[in-house]
Amino acid sequence: MAARLFPNVQTMKLIVQIPCLNEAESLPATLERIPARIAGIGAVETLVIDDGSTDGTDRIAAGLGVDHLLRFPEHRGLARAFSAGIDRCLRLGADIIVNLDADNQYDPADIPR
Repeated sequence: MAARLFPNVQTMKLIVQIPCLNEAESLPATLERIPARIAGIGAVETLVIDDGSTDGTDRIAAGLGVDHLLRFPEHRGLARAFSAGIDRCLRLGADIIVNLDADNQYDPADIPR
């Protein structure tokens, strides 16, 4: 337990969660810009939360090799997608969680900061 409370920096896991609703067109550019490595972080992973998309967002995400995919069969709203993403990230062992929008509202280059 002490190891989990005080992880070695090199073993820390960062998960970037991206709630999506019909973001098949913009998601690839967002995923492409997420840094694969960050100084001091042992692993950088991605989680896409597909909030009931009808445009194939889940297939695009899977095809682009996201590490984790959570799909709602119907639209539940951003708050529920965000909350489910946080819960999933914690269950996956994330030490750090970063939230991005799939429409490039936030710059993935800022993640290391």
